[in-house]
Amino acid sequence: MTIQVNTDSQTKGSADWSIDIQGLIQEKLSRFADRITRVEVHLNDENSASKSGGNDKRCQVEVRIAGMQPISVTDHADSQDQALHNAVDKVIHLIETTFGKLSAAR
Repeated sequence: MTIQVNTDSQTKGSADWSIDIQGLIQEKLSRFADRITRVEVHLNDENSASKSGGNDKRCQVEVRIAGMQPISVTDHADSQDQALHNAVDKVIHLIETTFGKLSAAR
């Protein structure tokens, strides 16, 4: 499973932060690792640093599952960390639902 972390110019990210995000993704999605080929995480500050406002941090997580169309979720929150964790929780739920429907169809 390849994990790629992308940020915009308004989002301050370090190499250590990127490694932490990759570790979180690997931990949370480990039970699906044999079926996931790639995960892309996009972190953005929609209002930029010069403006304040709630829920302006955005995290999109796109998961590519072997033999299927990519699935994607997005979350908005007051902090990058919260948006990331919420998006990861959403994508886990979506993957579980997707695999559950596939099992039921067999």
